Amino acid sequence: MSGIRSVDTRPELALRRRMHALGLRFRLHRKDLPGSPDLVFPRFRAAVFVHGCYWHRHPGCPKTTMPSTRVAFWSEKFEANVRRDQRAETLLLSTGWRVAVIWECVLRRNPDAVAQELDEWLQSAPDEDSVRRLEIPPRGSA
Repeated sequence: MSGIRSVDTRPELALRRRMHALGLRFRLHRKDLPGSPDLVFPRFRAAVFVHGCYWHRHPGCPKTTMPSTRVAFWSEKFEANVRRDQRAETLLLSTGWRVAVIWECVLRRNPDAVAQELDEWLQSAPDEDSVRRLEIPPRGSA
């Protein structure tokens, strides 16, 4: 467990590189914001979370598995993670921040497309689509 990183994960670094290449500047892990978002774009008043599918329980993702031992412990742990994520998102939205949740599997599949979509969302009018999730497209599409 000590090898599990909470910041500077590979998916997060991949997104950061691409957003920087697009000319966007951001702050990292602002502790004064609920949930300490992975990327914060103050200019757009937007917070971005890069969630690992396993730890944050991405619905329908094959990476969202359950350990075969200590099932009750892990169930509670995963449920607490999801509740914490929802609480942070709600607090950010209630204080006027826009929130994007980007899943690890989507980012790994096509990081350039995710960065482009995130850029378009950031540039859009603030009242449009205040919460954005980039989900796995249905199998057979894309």
